[in-house]
Amino acid sequence: MKTAIAIAAHPDDIEFMMAGTLLLLKQAGYDIHYLNLSGGNCGSVEYDSETTRTIRLAEAKQAAQVLGAHFHPPFCNDLEIFYDLETLRRLAAIIREVKPSVVLTHSPVDYMEDHTNTCRLAVTATFARGMPNFTSTPARPTDSYDCTLYHAMPHGLRDPFGRLVMAGAYVNTTAVHGTKLEALKSHQSQQHWLDVSQNLNSYLQTMENMALEVGHMSGKYQYAEGWRRHLHYGFCAPDADPLQELGDDYSINQDFYTTYHAP
Repeated sequence: MKTAIAIAAHPDDIEFMMAGTLLLLKQAGYDIHYLNLSGGNCGSVEYDSETTRTIRLAEAKQAAQVLGAHFHPPFCNDLEIFYDLETLRRLAAIIREVKPSVVLTHSPVDYMEDHTNTCRLAVTATFARGMPNFTSTPARPTDSYDCTLYHAMPHGLRDPFGRLVMAGAYVNTTAVHGTKLEALKSHQSQQHWLDVSQNLNSYLQTMENMALEVGHMSGKYQYAEGWRRHLHYGFCAPDADPLQELGDDYSINQDFYTTYHAP
């Protein structure tokens, strides 16, 4: 069976930026997997770290169940996702177990380091999938096969300087938007936290607005998620683009490859 994995930093990041595409891949016959590197322990002004981690673990498991995805437990803390050897070895083991042909992860440029470090880790762990001289933790067999890696839009759809980021392709998530919303609702603890910490007046409305904005950017869809395909070297064939299996729900933005754009 074809397999896809979403690798994000925190509980709810997948629901904000990747869940619609993951759901469509499931409908296209993919076995889908859900991994947040961090347990989200800093995401509260009401509870201590361990209590917050426990609450958010339950919420993430519920969200994965809504999506119909295999859940992988987190192994980092908030603000402690570093591009280091221990973390890389643990993520490489998961990649080698899952053997995904599609990896969905964060943008290389985003508003916080947990997101960008997760992106770097996902890229390297995937790149090392067929390298027996790089040992994972725990040790897992290596395998060389085509795996295409896609970067989601940054949170807020802008780089750290406020410039709008252009997508290389758009996925029409209109048909699965309701399920994506239900998965995000699983993260009930985050409504108050993000209202306080980031002035998000409505947690659910923020996701809704971004999906509508990306849909508008596509020029075709009501709700959409934007993607940039990672360069193929060491990952897949030059023309490998498995999201094309989504048919009319996938649209390549040719301007991305001919026009200067924000990183």
